[in-house]
Amino acid sequence: MSAATFGLYHPGTSVVHRLPAGAKLLALCAAGVGSVFAASVLGVTAYLAVAVLVPLVARVPGRALVRQLRPLLVFVVVLAGFHALVSSPERAYVVVGMLLALVLLATALTMTTPTSALVDVVVRVAGPLRRVGVDPERLGLLLALGLRAIPVVIGLALEVRDAQRARGLGASPRAFAVPLIVRSLRHADRVGEALAARGVDD
Repeated sequence: MSAATFGLYHPGTSVVHRLPAGAKLLALCAAGVGSVFAASVLGVTAYLAVAVLVPLVARVPGRALVRQLRPLLVFVVVLAGFHALVSSPERAYVVVGMLLALVLLATALTMTTPTSALVDVVVRVAGPLRRVGVDPERLGLLLALGLRAIPVVIGLALEVRDAQRARGLGASPRAFAVPLIVRSLRHADRVGEALAARGVDD
């Protein structure tokens, strides 16, 4: 399965789609800051309810949403087990629940907002930083590359997993992680060479 299958943005006409990119980005930042003050079972439950409601209102395809979140499952299970072991099940729920809620909201943002609109917002907001030597366009480029890297890495992970199964290597973490890292680094090299060829220095 190719990485191209995993585009982040899904066009639509829902209320969430029609909201300005800046407003959605600001709301996500506010949710991140607010999560510090809502670190309780009740607060996390409220966050999760909103995080599930937003994709439903946006009518984001459920399969596409799950596909974006699936790479996090192993990490989430390990994190929950760690906190349940060293602290309590309630603490595990708070940590993992808040993480999932914020990831869901961020995923809903990228799936309902074109990358170009997000880049424009970042470049516009970072404009005043030009006076202190920061290049807003470079920040926008970094955001675009970061967002584009997500579906690419997911695609590489699935390719490695398919190859792992074909070779009968089962669920070996090493057999999965090493080729994924190597392929990701090769992809990063290719992107760097393409940018250099277009006059974008590093």
